[in-house]
Amino acid sequence: MGGPAEPPFPHTLLEALRSSPGDPAFEQGDRVVSRGELLEIISRLAGAMLDAGLGPGRAVAVRTAVSPEAFAAHMAAHALGCRVVGVRPGYPAGHLAHVLGMGVDALLVDRSTVTPELLRAAGPVTLLSLGPCPSPVPAIDLLAGAGEGRLLVAAGRPDDVAALSFTSGSTGRPKGCAITYRALGEHWSWQPRLWSPVTEELAAGFGRYLLFGTLASMVIVDFLALCLLGGGTAVIPEEDGRPLFPYALERHRITGSIVTVPRLCRMLDLLRDERVDVGCLRALMVSGSPLGPGRLAEAVDRLGPVVYQGYGQTEAGLISVLTPADIAAFPDDALSSVGRPYPGVEISVRDEEGREVATGETGEVHVRSPYLMSGYWGDPEETRETLREGRLRTRDLGHLDKEGFLHLAGRTRDVIIVNAMVVYAGAVERVLSSHPDVAEAYVAGAPDELTGEAVHAFVVPAEGRDPDRDALAALVGDELGEGSVPWTITTLPSVPVAASGKPDKRALLDLLDRPVL
Repeated sequence: MGGPAEPPFPHTLLEALRSSPGDPAFEQGDRVVSRGELLEIISRLAGAMLDAGLGPGRAVAVRTAVSPEAFAAHMAAHALGCRVVGVRPGYPAGHLAHVLGMGVDALLVDRSTVTPELLRAAGPVTLLSLGPCPSPVPAIDLLAGAGEGRLLVAAGRPDDVAALSFTSGSTGRPKGCAITYRALGEHWSWQPRLWSPVTEELAAGFGRYLLFGTLASMVIVDFLALCLLGGGTAVIPEEDGRPLFPYALERHRITGSIVTVPRLCRMLDLLRDERVDVGCLRALMVSGSPLGPGRLAEAVDRLGPVVYQGYGQTEAGLISVLTPADIAAFPDDALSSVGRPYPGVEISVRDEEGREVATGETGEVHVRSPYLMSGYWGDPEETRETLREGRLRTRDLGHLDKEGFLHLAGRTRDVIIVNAMVVYAGAVERVLSSHPDVAEAYVAGAPDELTGEAVHAFVVPAEGRDPDRDALAALVGDELGEGSVPWTITTLPSVPVAASGKPDKRALLDLLDRPVL
């Protein structure tokens, strides 16, 4: 007989808030929300949602700005056992209709996010709001007082879907990754009883967490959980017209944050010329896309031993992490990698038949962990293709080295067909970024009348360098063969960024129609 079952998610967070009610949970401008106040907001919102007909198995889509109330709404819905559907900003009408058509019972908005397009996509579902909301459709204001005094007990059922988190949709409609209450009960950041030394180290660094972006992002919320469960404070910055990185770090004395590769690169460029004090940083997690070894070395040199690189997917959460200790101990191996498997995560590299390959050989990265998604919502065929025998096919190519570091080589689907030959964009990017004159490299394919498709490369120069296109082409040819040599190599000062925060390869291809530098 086993011991008693763990209370369901988000019981651990609710207990953490109860245990230190006077400590700050959020800062937003002059406003400070204590942990006790946050717990009361969650309780009030849970009562109001219950009155509105929500409960176990029901689904609420959330499209709000970042605020203490918005986070409280997510936790209130989870406490009731609901399925929370995160709606990212920037979705076009077709994506909105697709996401809100996934069995949604209610839509939660605030004054800043309600739009005619959103309401049209939602159709007849119940409209909820955080505060008064200008809308032609009557909305239930959850903050108007309903639900006060309700006893807050987590009611999620283990096999129910707790959250639908969406892939970026860069190649089509967003896919809804279904994360169960059972998976969140074993999640790397939400359960301190399962924290590894790496997680504890990160939590200590996130004492003051720069919270921005959207709560529809699982990554944003995972690190918010790490902050709050570690006793930290989430700081919501006020815009002042300057980039958050590095200026908000200095202004708010931020100790920990997550950052995409394009944001990090822009910050490093600014810090070359601007005197900004970022010495408060203790942990900066770089995520969203691989960071080239040159830029990673520059970040460590400029910021100190505070830089982590995380590799993960919406379907799998955090898969591997590169720590400052790894970089210091194995600079040659670590800088070109995305770190070692996160504790509790099993990584295997496999060939097209699903057989494991030898150490050092490239294949598709497969992942097994207790917090994998259960599948794609409403898409059993794609689920069967992606989840095999309890493992997730990441569609990423890579290899494990003798020290256990994972090195990525591109996407299995990020291919360019040149004269009927497969060229992997990630492999070309890796070779280009290895050149000392190149800080960043991005590769995309475009239709070509002669070859079917052509390889086009875009590079950001290293500081004070002027990359020679012939030398770069020769490097690619020597390492990957003539068929992989880019048809064009465009130098640009920075990379355009998509709404997801990742490099926008479609925008890069648009640059081919006009000179950049």
